[in-house]
Amino acid sequence: MTGIIRAVCISEKKGTGKVDIGQGQFVEDFGLEGDAHGGKWHRQVSLLSYEKIEEFKALGAKVKDGDFGENLVVSGVDFAALPVGSRFQIGEVVLEMTQIGKECHHGCAIAQAVGKCIMPTEGVFARVIKGGRVRVGDRLEVMEGEKESWN
Repeated sequence: MTGIIRAVCISEKKGTGKVDIGQGQFVEDFGLEGDAHGGKWHRQVSLLSYEKIEEFKALGAKVKDGDFGENLVVSGVDFAALPVGSRFQIGEVVLEMTQIGKECHHGCAIAQAVGKCIMPTEGVFARVIKGGRVRVGDRLEVMEGEKESWN
């Protein structure tokens, strides 16, 4: 399965929307350089399917890339349908999915405005296995095969 990176987003503070910066440096076992969510934990990078955002917009939501707190917006991949432990390769970068969904923080602006948010069911989180640069337009490959051969 292959997807295309549509946005690379960061925020300086947790609990705020992110801004599309077009490209970013992913740091092994940390996350996206300059993003408030980077660190030595299991939710270093967040990913959201472009198609799910578009479905949400069709409900009347006025959202832009990064508003859900996602680092990567990717078309062509339904992340929530993949199992935890799935790995993704973007050029030299390798990410491993660690969690599907999360509860929105109290007072989520999107949930207040629209009545619901897609991050609890559609957003996924990953840790950075191998770092490198990711740009809008890059291909994301869902890696197949045995985990032992992924390193």
